[in-house]
Amino acid sequence: MKTITLNELHVSLGAKMVPFAGYSMPVSYEGVTVEHETVRKGVGVFDVSHMGEFLIEGPNALELVQKVTSNDASKLEVGMAQYSCMPNETGGIVDDLIVYRVKEETYLLVVNASNIEKDWEHIAKYNVEIGAVIKNISDNYSLLAIQGPKAVEAMQSLTSVDLLSIKFYTFVVADFAGIPHVIISATGYTGSGGFEIYCKNEEVEQVWKKVLDAGKEYGIKPIGLAARDTLRLEMGYCLYGNDIDESTSPLEAGLGWITKFAKEDFVNKEGLEQQKKEGIKRKLVAFELKDRGIPRQGYPILDSAGNEIGQVTSGTMSPSLGKGIGLGYVPIEHASAGSEIRIQIRKNAMEASIVKLPFYKG
Repeated sequence: MKTITLNELHVSLGAKMVPFAGYSMPVSYEGVTVEHETVRKGVGVFDVSHMGEFLIEGPNALELVQKVTSNDASKLEVGMAQYSCMPNETGGIVDDLIVYRVKEETYLLVVNASNIEKDWEHIAKYNVEIGAVIKNISDNYSLLAIQGPKAVEAMQSLTSVDLLSIKFYTFVVADFAGIPHVIISATGYTGSGGFEIYCKNEEVEQVWKKVLDAGKEYGIKPIGLAARDTLRLEMGYCLYGNDIDESTSPLEAGLGWITKFAKEDFVNKEGLEQQKKEGIKRKLVAFELKDRGIPRQGYPILDSAGNEIGQVTSGTMSPSLGKGIGLGYVPIEHASAGSEIRIQIRKNAMEASIVKLPFYKG
């Protein structure tokens, strides 16, 4: 089990630590609902240093990024970021990720912790012919996500950069919390605004303490992975391993918007084009329970006649809405908003309906 740099600090703060993606991670401090509300209404800070970071550099960097990702990285200017996915050769997804263009010929890929080794091998395989310079810097860097509507105001004193000027999916390399060069980005996973700080492991304790000090008057609290999950689910953001994996197509998962067929070539482009042409047979949908209950991953999704048509991929009791919400794949004929379905929760088939995302409108 790996540990993140601030492991002991989280333990001292009373965090409940659990194994997650091969790391010991803080899942909660005070409880999911309290932490969730802190981010929705104020400001919270997550330590998500388990995430992986790869640098792709040199004259062939863009060619490699374009080959392994589905989105069009040629559209990125320095200071811009892009949500993307890495398709596999058989129609599924190796991982979803964020691509940052750090310099003219330098790209930073931020990948899921559970997939670091797999992603690295996948990229390296395609780099044999392309010949970009690739570096796995995952073990050297830490990542803090400062999220919530008060994040900008609470953190402005820690940097000379106007934090309001960092628009969604852009970033700057600047001073923060007394560290001269960190990445400050706005690619949040909560739907409540804020930004992320990438810094070296030896810098993260100083950053963490200054963030908590600066945010004290705004009610900042450390937030665990459990609230991160309820926050992202209220927005309908996919979680790798739950809603997308090696067997789910980007088109089925509603990620057609990051699958750019206009670009020259990427892994399994032809296969995905064929799927688009023929039409998908199942789709990831969002649903809300009408009855009182909590949908969980793996629970059967039934049609109105009681036939099993799919399974829940992510589900929770929404702290913001006070009702059960979830995602799951169903046949395309059951996938339109307003369709009535049922979720099998133990012995009960709970009534639910398919809705448009996001669940939480802010």
